Amino acid sequence: MNAVKPALNRKQVPQTGARTVWVLGAELIRAHWRVSIVLGVFVLAALTLIGRAVQLQISEQRFYVQQGGDRQQRAQIIPAHRGMIVDRNGEPLAISVPMDSVWVNPLELTKFYNELATGSVSKKVKDRDPLATLAKLLEMPPSQLQALVASNRSKQFLYVKRLIRPSVAEQIQAARLPGVGLQREYQRFYPTGDVTAPLLGFTNIDDQGQAGLEAGYNNYLAGIPGKRLILKDAHGQEVDDLGVQKAAQPGHDLVLSIDKRLQFLAYSALAQGVAEHEAESGSAVLMNVATGEVLAMASVPSFNPNNRASMVPEATRNRAMIDQFEPGSSMKPFTITAALESGRWTPASTVNTTPGWVRIGGFTIRDHRNYGVLDLRGILEKSSNVGASHIAEDIGAEALWKNMRAFGFGQMTGIGFPGEVAGRLEDWRKWSVSGTAAHSYGYGLAVTTLQLAAAYAALANHGRYIAPTLFKRTGPITETQIAPAQDADAVVNMLQAVVSPEGTAPKARITGFQIAGKTGTSRLLGSDGEYSTKNYNTVFAGIAPASDPKLVLIVVVTDPQKGSFYAGDVAAPIFHQIMAGTLRLLNIRPDALPNEPKPLTASGAPLPTANTARRGGA
Repeated sequence: MNAVKPALNRKQVPQTGARTVWVLGAELIRAHWRVSIVLGVFVLAALTLIGRAVQLQISEQRFYVQQGGDRQQRAQIIPAHRGMIVDRNGEPLAISVPMDSVWVNPLELTKFYNELATGSVSKKVKDRDPLATLAKLLEMPPSQLQALVASNRSKQFLYVKRLIRPSVAEQIQAARLPGVGLQREYQRFYPTGDVTAPLLGFTNIDDQGQAGLEAGYNNYLAGIPGKRLILKDAHGQEVDDLGVQKAAQPGHDLVLSIDKRLQFLAYSALAQGVAEHEAESGSAVLMNVATGEVLAMASVPSFNPNNRASMVPEATRNRAMIDQFEPGSSMKPFTITAALESGRWTPASTVNTTPGWVRIGGFTIRDHRNYGVLDLRGILEKSSNVGASHIAEDIGAEALWKNMRAFGFGQMTGIGFPGEVAGRLEDWRKWSVSGTAAHSYGYGLAVTTLQLAAAYAALANHGRYIAPTLFKRTGPITETQIAPAQDADAVVNMLQAVVSPEGTAPKARITGFQIAGKTGTSRLLGSDGEYSTKNYNTVFAGIAPASDPKLVLIVVVTDPQKGSFYAGDVAAPIFHQIMAGTLRLLNIRPDALPNEPKPLTASGAPLPTANTARRGGA
C-alpha cells in the first residue's frame, strides 16, 4: 500500500515553490480582469448599438423616413393661373399664357463635373455636357453659364432664363440634362397693347401686378399656388409624379365696364389729335349717364405692356385719374347751376358784361371782346368770364363751393384705381374776392378728367350723381340728387348753344344729333408760379344726345404746340370723332331737329355759315 503523505502547511512549502504559485495566481487574476474589461466593453458597445437601432427603428423612424424621402422626393410649386381681365362683352384685355423657365442645380452640377474629372462618369453621360448643351439651346455663351454656376455652387436652385419659347422648352425637356430642370410659370399678355395699357397696368416677371388695375386688384387676380410631390433620380431628373398635395386655386376674373370697341375708338382719336397738335399729353373718359359705367378711358402717351424693355415711366400713368388740371371754362355750367339753385337767378336773367372786362379784388378779368348784355345761355355760348364772375359775386363763395363739392370736385370718386388723386378745392372761407370769381370760370381749383366726366354725367342725369365705376354693373344703382332736376335740365339745354355756329365749339357738332357741351381753355402754371402765355390746357366736355342724354365724353389735351391752342379747335374735333363713332356703334337713334343747320364735316372743317372769328375766353 502506498503510504499517505502528510499535508503540508504554508511553512512547510519550499520558499521557491510558494513564490511561483503566488506569481501564477496574480497573473491569473490580472488576466481575468483584462478579459472582463474587454468583454464588458464589447457588451456595452453591443448594447449601445442595439439601443441606437431600437431608437432609429422606433422612436426616430418617422424623422429618418422623411429625411430619406427628402433625398429623393421634392415638393414642386404648382403656379396658380392669374385671372383674366375682360371687357363688358367678355373680350380679353389681359390673359396669362403658360410658359416654362429654365433652372439649374449648381450643387449637383458641381458634383457632376467633379466626377467627370475623376473619370467616374459613364461615357454616354460624359458626351452630353449639360452646361454646353444648355448654353447652345438657350443661345448663351457657355462661359457665361459656367461662371453663373461656379459663383453659386452651394445653391440647389438657380434660374437661368425665365419664360422661354415653348420649342426651346421641349428641346431641353427631351435632352434630360443632369442638374437642369423646367419650372412652369405664366406670362401676362395684353391683346389690346397700348390702347388699354395705362388703365390695366402690367405685371412683373413673377406675374404680380405692378401698376394700374393689375396692381390694385392683384390679390383678387393672383390666386393661390398649389403643391405636388415628385420623385427624382440621382441626376436630379424627375422620374415619377407622386400626386398633388394641394391643388392650385386660380385667380378671379375682372369684368370691366370698358367696351373694347369704344376704347379703340377713343384711344385712336386721342392719339391722332395729340400728335396732330404736337401736344404733351391727352386723356379721354366716355361714361354711361344712366349707370356711371366708364365705357372708355384713354391716355396718351401710352406704352406696350407686352414689351417691358420699351416702357417709359412717364407713359405708364393713367392721366385720366392721376393728372389734375385747372378746368377753365368747363366749370361754368356748375356756376350757372349754383346760380339757378340759389333762387336769385333764372334762365332769362341777364348780366351786362360791358365793356368786356371787370376789376375784382385788384385783378382784371377779361372776355375776348365786349359781349354786352348776356343771359345765362349767352354766358355759356360765348364763354364769358365777366358774366360768370358777376354771378359768383352775387351768389357768394359758400354757395359756389357747396355746388362744386356736391358735384364731386375736391374728393376721390371711389373708383378704386391705385394712385387716383382727389383734385383740389379749398374751403370757401379761404377764398379771396378775386378767388371766388376765378373759381367761377375754372381757375383756383384742380380736377381730373374722371371727376369732370362724373360731374357732367350728373348734369345729364337730371341732377342725380352716380359714383363712376370701371366694372360692369349688374346690381342696383345708387343715385344721389345733388341739384334740382329742372335746374340741371335747364343747363343741359343751354349748353347746346356752345356747339352752334355762334358758340365756341361748332367743330363738336355731329350730324343728326343734338349735342350739349362746353369748352375750357386754361393757361398752365409755369415753374416760376406764374401763368404761361404760351402753354395751355384744352378741354371739351360733351353730352349726347342732348334731348335724352345717354353718354358723356370728356376730352383733355395738354399743351398743344401746333396750330390753335383753343379747346374749340383742339379738343372739340376729337370729341366729334369719338362721340360720332360711339353713337353709331351703340346704335343710338338721332335726335336732331329737321331744320337744324348743316353740321361740320368729320375733319372739323368749319361751315361757310359759321362765324370763324375767335369768340369768348375758352
